[in-house]
Amino acid sequence: MDFQLKTLGLARACAEKCDALVLLVGEDFKPGRDALSRLVADALAAQGLGSQAGKILSAWRPSGVAAARVLMVGAGDGSARAVRTAVRAAVGALRGTRARKLLVCLPEDVRPAGVHAAVSAVSETSYAYTATKSKPEPRELSKVIIAVSDATRPGLQTRFEAARGTALGIEFARELGNLPPNIATPTYLGQRARLLAREGGFQCQVLGPKEVERLGMGSFMAVARGSHEPLRFIVLKYQGAAASVSPVVLVGKGITFDSGGISIKPASEMDEMKFDMGGAASVLGTFRALAALKPRLNVIGLIPSCENLPDGRALKPGDVVTSMSGQTIEVLNTDAEGRLILCDALTYAERFEPCAVVDIATLTGACVVALGAVRSGLFSSDDELAQALLDAGESALDPCWRLPLDEDYAEGLKTHFADVANVAGRQGGAITAAKFLQRFARMYPWAHLDIAGTAWRGGAAKGATGRPVGLLVDYLLSQQPPATRAAKKARSTPKPASKKAAPAKKVSGTRAR
Repeated sequence: MDFQLKTLGLARACAEKCDALVLLVGEDFKPGRDALSRLVADALAAQGLGSQAGKILSAWRPSGVAAARVLMVGAGDGSARAVRTAVRAAVGALRGTRARKLLVCLPEDVRPAGVHAAVSAVSETSYAYTATKSKPEPRELSKVIIAVSDATRPGLQTRFEAARGTALGIEFARELGNLPPNIATPTYLGQRARLLAREGGFQCQVLGPKEVERLGMGSFMAVARGSHEPLRFIVLKYQGAAASVSPVVLVGKGITFDSGGISIKPASEMDEMKFDMGGAASVLGTFRALAALKPRLNVIGLIPSCENLPDGRALKPGDVVTSMSGQTIEVLNTDAEGRLILCDALTYAERFEPCAVVDIATLTGACVVALGAVRSGLFSSDDELAQALLDAGESALDPCWRLPLDEDYAEGLKTHFADVANVAGRQGGAITAAKFLQRFARMYPWAHLDIAGTAWRGGAAKGATGRPVGLLVDYLLSQQPPATRAAKKARSTPKPASKKAAPAKKVSGTRAR
């Protein structure tokens, strides 16, 4: 989809030829003398339109307007959240109308966050999965103009570009997540990662069972034993800064189908366990956005990927496995497999001497019980990193909520037969899972995002959401150092990523404003 940001007042918007024009009407809308203003003024006077966010009144070929269809939509107080609600409602109402070119007129005083919200709302609402349908219908919208009163206002163009790149990443993650598990296997994820790296200009390694065995990833290998599909360990390297700058490492859980293993899940809704690679999809989606935005920082992506299935070789409750760190783990429940593959990836992350590590995983049903589908769960050993992620989530309208990591929660992970058990009791399950991961992330600032409630929707709206790509991209962009002319000149010819970055001063977690 082609997005454009354009300076276009309502008078000029009247003459813009398009299939549909969406006009956001805020609480402080001040009508002018143009045809669109008169249309809105008449609708407000007749109480046919209110400023409540998402309320719609449509008109067909109104006098003095070139657009075939006009949708006047309430935008409330004009905040980013209200803009998102309004644009979602409008684009949803246009489904099935075969509109190809869309003009979205934002409130006159819209802020940069509102521009970001408008782009993401159009992209999100117009997305349709077609990959495995016999007669897929083409996507309706192909060109979207975001109209503002003055596109040169500080911050608008920057947030627009960020939103456009983020939208590409979110859609990439959604498409991967929605693919069926007989297509989106670990091998397929590796192939897509290689292609993404080749097109995006960064490095990619895909390790198979023999390489993973040589690394000593016994915990990861144990989970993969029950499947005929070979595991893959994907390593992505994006270099947008000097090799001496320590990278941010993103670790994504890539269980492409989770039956629960020997501790098998109930049959009801087990099909949704194809979404258990939501963490991996979000890392790949973030790298898709990095390829478009080219920020000035270094990022590593690590994706341990396999299936969790029951057969004669599958991991059993009571088995003890040895992780890459050397710590032994008693497996009390084979359905708590995500932490078993992540722990080895977290140990592998040490070699990059990172300034921060963030793992992303559809890890626990307990997090869904705690936070539902609104906020992702956030756990962190570092207050600065946690605050930066919280701020990014609010900015991207992809929010998370910080949960505790008190040491007392680790008591339930004690066992007589290994260094640690892979599960504790039912109480505080999201926290005890995070405490397990924390054992393997002591060497760097670390955060864990539990996206079990936010990575996909069930029911009639079943499908991947692409979260938390928005949060991750916003966080990464906030970590860029201030641009200088010298830095811009040096970046004109990118250098290949080094095998191991030298230690450098930690990047601040404070958001750039």
